[in-house]
Amino acid sequence: MPESQEGIVKEALPGLTFRVEVRGIEENVLAHLAGKMKIHNIRVLPGDRVLVEMGPDGRRGRIVRRL
Repeated sequence: MPESQEGIVKEALPGLTFRVEVRGIEENVLAHLAGKMKIHNIRVLPGDRVLVEMGPDGRRGRIVRRL
């Protein structure tokens, strides 16, 4: 199961991709929206707190929940 961390959305990019500031990581993470969030039309805006499943390299992730 991927590691999940809390973060804050800093910037919305094209293609449902977001730049997220994650606690404990100096660089911002590029994260895309999870499939269930797309299906249910969950809106994510800059400033929202989100839960991010991190990839193995730690630079990319998937937004799985809006907090």
